[in-house]
Amino acid sequence: MRKPTLLLLLINTFFGFSQVKTIDFESFKLGGKRTVQLYVPEDYSEEKMYPLMVVFEAEKLFDITVANTKFYSSHGDMPQAIIVGIHQGGTLNEDCAYGENSLPEDKSAAFFEFVAMELVPSLAKQYKLANFKAAIGHGASANFINYFLLKEKPLFNAYLSFSPELAPKMPTFVTDRFATLQTMNFYYLANAENAPKDTKETVKALNTGIKGLANEKLHYHFDDFAGAGSYSVSAYALPKALDQIFNVYKPISKEEYKSKVLTFEKPVIEYLTEKYTTIEQLFGFKKQVSLNDIMAIYAATKKKEDLPSLLALSEVGKNEYPETMLGFFLEAEYYEQLGEPKKAMRTYEKAFGMTEIDFITKDLALERIDKIKQDFGW
Repeated sequence: MRKPTLLLLLINTFFGFSQVKTIDFESFKLGGKRTVQLYVPEDYSEEKMYPLMVVFEAEKLFDITVANTKFYSSHGDMPQAIIVGIHQGGTLNEDCAYGENSLPEDKSAAFFEFVAMELVPSLAKQYKLANFKAAIGHGASANFINYFLLKEKPLFNAYLSFSPELAPKMPTFVTDRFATLQTMNFYYLANAENAPKDTKETVKALNTGIKGLANEKLHYHFDDFAGAGSYSVSAYALPKALDQIFNVYKPISKEEYKSKVLTFEKPVIEYLTEKYTTIEQLFGFKKQVSLNDIMAIYAATKKKEDLPSLLALSEVGKNEYPETMLGFFLEAEYYEQLGEPKKAMRTYEKAFGMTEIDFITKDLALERIDKIKQDFGW
């Protein structure tokens, strides 16, 4: 199968240059030590905030999660993240067990408290964690991560559930919870064609319940992978899940530009503002406005003849790339289009004294200045 092969290549590529810690975490709740693996970006900085991804069944899912996360973040399609993987090789059944009411009890309740009250708080003390936290599970652990969702204040903002072996009442629990949830949440659900029949049927039942909801706070996506089995489904689903969850974080693509930016009915600068406000609200930190996105909005201001947005965009350029020509060049073009040549020429001259960026060069600024002089005989 092609995707698992590609993932092995990713893992071999990225883990050749990364350092992963294996820790024996002392747990009061579990009454002993639990092995966890921890990945922290190589260029970790106290000046930045990092989403946390908690990976259950680390033996199966930790490596491919780190590899995919590094791949997506290296292309700017998601933020860098801290990843912790919990080993459950000999304890999975008791960790994820549930009683007749489909809820954790005894050892599984203790495991729940270990994650929520020990592991995650410990990482929050050591690292600069963003508000955004994701849980990733497969099979029994994919059912288990739903218990965090059922709390009054869920620990996680995103749930990646691969071929879950759902407790009998879980489809009802999850559907009822999402019907009333008031905070933004992401939920990704994957089914596998070759999974056991009862697993497939309960997953489909859960999908039917969730997709019938009309809660704007819920960002839900479901995939049913043809040819995938219970184990291989994770290799198919993980990149799709990351792509969906971090969709708003990604730079504006050609498709987004055509289908959303150019059809945006308000001033086009507001599209950029709303995009980055949403990123800050969802992930708990400010993202620098990418040059790609500034150039996309710049192109849209020209296409839509939206001069006020061009002026506002020049301020974005000054704030985000203050040492470069970007902001003053866009401001100068605004004045030029507005019919104020003297202001335009003086502002192009300011831009000329700064650092070149992208297509905005000193030669281009001189061309604009010379053109204005020729047009007005100066």
